[in-house]
Amino acid sequence: MDPRDTPGYRLHRALSSLSSIDADQLGPADRERISTATTLLEQVDVLTQPNTTGDGDVNRES
Repeated sequence: MDPRDTPGYRLHRALSSLSSIDADQLGPADRERISTATTLLEQVDVLTQPNTTGDGDVNRES
């Protein structure tokens, strides 16, 4: 499987593309759209990360 077909790679590419835009040449509305899109992609990236807390399954019985 090509690693470029994974959701994490696509998120990274989208964030990289947004970060490379020269916002100084854009209008205020476009800057706001880029800021909103970047924030949303960062939130999705956090939600799609594997659980690293070490707790395992949070629904297990005690």
